[in-house]
Amino acid sequence: MMEKFILERPILDTEAKKTALKKFFAMDEAVQKKFFFDLIHPQYLYWDKAKYRQTPPGLRAEEYWIAARQMRSLFAQETYLRQENEKPFVFLPPPENERWHHQIDTTIGGRLFAPYSMLSEQNKQKFLSQGLIEEAIASSQLEGANTSRKAAKRMLLEKREPTNRGERMIINNYKAMRRIEEDFKNKKMDEQLLLQLHRIVSDKDEAIPANDRGRFREDSDEIVVVDESQQLIAHTAPKAAFLKKELSRFISYANDEETNSFTHPIIKAIFLHFWVGYLHPFTDGNGRIARAIFYWYLLRKGYWGVAYLPISTVIKKSPKQYGMAYIYTEQDDGDLTYFYEYHVRKILQALEEFDKYVRRKIAENQDIDKRVAKRAAQLNDRQKQLLHYLLSEGVHAYTTPSTHAAIYNVSRVTAYKDLEHLEKLGFLQWKKVGHQRQYRATKKLEQVR
Repeated sequence: MMEKFILERPILDTEAKKTALKKFFAMDEAVQKKFFFDLIHPQYLYWDKAKYRQTPPGLRAEEYWIAARQMRSLFAQETYLRQENEKPFVFLPPPENERWHHQIDTTIGGRLFAPYSMLSEQNKQKFLSQGLIEEAIASSQLEGANTSRKAAKRMLLEKREPTNRGERMIINNYKAMRRIEEDFKNKKMDEQLLLQLHRIVSDKDEAIPANDRGRFREDSDEIVVVDESQQLIAHTAPKAAFLKKELSRFISYANDEETNSFTHPIIKAIFLHFWVGYLHPFTDGNGRIARAIFYWYLLRKGYWGVAYLPISTVIKKSPKQYGMAYIYTEQDDGDLTYFYEYHVRKILQALEEFDKYVRRKIAENQDIDKRVAKRAAQLNDRQKQLLHYLLSEGVHAYTTPSTHAAIYNVSRVTAYKDLEHLEKLGFLQWKKVGHQRQYRATKKLEQVR
C-alpha cells in the first residue's frame, strides 16, 4: 500500500512547548514582532524553510517555530471552509494584502488596457483569444497533457480533431473556458453547473469512463492524489458524506449567500480554487475544474480582465510549489495562507507578463509600420500582426482563414477579407493543402526583413 507524504515538523513534548512559549513571550515586544514578521514576510514560511532562519536570542529553531505558530493562531481568522475533521480552515492576511488587492482591482477589475491607449479593439480581441487558449493548454498540462504548446495551439486555431488524450484534455478545457467566458459567468453556481462543467472537461476522455463523466465520486472510487516523483500519497479525498454536505456549503459560498460579511473577491476566488482541490468532487479532472471555477467567480464579480490572463502558464513554471501550497495548507492545521499567498503572487506575475506581452506586440506593429511604410496606412492591426508573425517565424510559417478568425475572434468573412487584401498587396500567397488554404509570405514580404 502506498504511504502518505507527511511534512517534516519539529517534535517537542508539552512541557518543552510551554517553555518555548514562556521564553518567547518574555522577550521585548519589539523583538517578538520582528521575529514573528520574519516568518510571514516577504514569504509565509513553513518549518522546512523557517528552521534555517535566524532565531531569537536564547531560542532554538524548534522553539522559535512553536512560538511563531502560536502567534499565527492568535491573529488568524476562521474561514467558512471546513476540514474533514470539522475544524475551520484559517487565514492570516499577509502584510501586503491591501496593496495586492488594489493592484489587482485597478487592472483586471477595471483599467487593464489603460496604459496602452494606442491599442486597437482588434488587438484586444486577439489578447482575449490568446489568453483563453494559453490557459486551456497550461491547465491541462498541469494535469498530465503531454502535447506541446505549439502543437496544441495549432490544433485549437485550426479546429482540428484531437489525436491523443493530451490533445483531448486541452480541447475540452478550451471549450469549458469559452463557455465560462460567454455563458456560465452569468449563471449562479449549483450542482448542475458543476456537473455540466465536468461533462465538458471529461467529454470523450479515454481515461475517464463514460459513467464517471458528470457525476460526483463515491467512497468506492477510492480517490487519492499521488506525488509521482516520490510515489507517495499527497492527498486523500474526503469521505463522500462529507463531500455531499460541503458541496451545499460550497455552492452557498460561491453565490455569496453564506454570511452577511464581505470577503474580497480575490480571496474568495482563491479559496474556491483550493476548496475544489481539497474536496476532489470528481474521479478525475478536479484540477482543471478548480482553476476554471477561479475564473468563473472573478468573471461573475466583474473582473473581466482575468480572461486575458493565462494564470496556469505561470503556475506551470512552478508545479512543485503549487502542489506544496496545497500540502502546507492541509497539513499545517488548515492554514489557507500558504495557498492564498502562492496564488495571489501568481496573479501578480501573470499581470507583469501580460504587460510585457502587450508592449512587445505594440512594438511589433510599429516595426511593421516602418518596414512597409508605403502600405502601412492600408493595413489594420490584425494584418500587421500577421505579417510580423510570418516574418519572425520563417519560411515554414503559415496561417489559414480559420486560424486568423479564431485568433482575432472575427468571422471567416472578415478573415478572408484580411488575407485577400494582403494577397493583393503582394505580401501573401496561398496554396490549398487538404481542405484548407494555407497563406504564406511572398518573396516581396521576405525582402522587408
